[in-house]
Amino acid sequence: MRIDSRNPDHLRDVKIEIDANKYAEGSAIIHMGDTRVLCTATIEDSVPPFLRDTGTGWVTAEYSMLPRSTKERMRRDSVRGKIGGRSHEIQRLIGRVLRSIVDFKLLGEKSIVIDCDVLQADGGTRTASITGAFVALKLAINKQINEGLIENDPLLDYVAAVSVGVVKGELLLDLNYEEDSSADVDMNIAMTGSGKFVELQGTAEENPFDKNELQGLINLAEKGIRELITVQSKIFN
Repeated sequence: MRIDSRNPDHLRDVKIEIDANKYAEGSAIIHMGDTRVLCTATIEDSVPPFLRDTGTGWVTAEYSMLPRSTKERMRRDSVRGKIGGRSHEIQRLIGRVLRSIVDFKLLGEKSIVIDCDVLQADGGTRTASITGAFVALKLAINKQINEGLIENDPLLDYVAAVSVGVVKGELLLDLNYEEDSSADVDMNIAMTGSGKFVELQGTAEENPFDKNELQGLINLAEKGIRELITVQSKIFN
């Protein structure tokens, strides 16, 4: 049994609340245990300069942690005067993963900006952000379709992400902060609903891992992502 009494292959309790922001075209708060992230999708009738007059759209993301999302207060990026390296890396990850399942020709010359704001952090904020961001993205696109602003659905598949790791020699799914901070191996994996990989980020903190452990971690992540996509799909079915 783990710190929170889960089995090694169990996700934390997952809940996704939709329409959390009345102004955004799509919004959701995802709960993964004690990690909570507000994800909003904003649709703009413009694209970056390199896409102008191409008939194709774009999806990008921004990520931040609120000052009291952690035990000790963090300074806002706006006060520090720059985006932290970690935040920059994570928002690029979220954007890459979401773009992998969008047909930009069907989207047209529109930009969708995803904002992921961590309300409370207890490990797995980047993977929770991806899973929640997809829901916000799909809600926003469905709204545009219903209003006749987009003709055909540009989303090609579902996508979700989860963390896995090796802690004290044991392979674990969906690490909380305490597990993550003591993990020998930490991985973040994003996959589509059809089972294709979008991103694998894996690091051995101290002890290198072998092929068998890698395959075991991938299998764990695949199980968890299937369950997360089931949660997502229930919102839309």
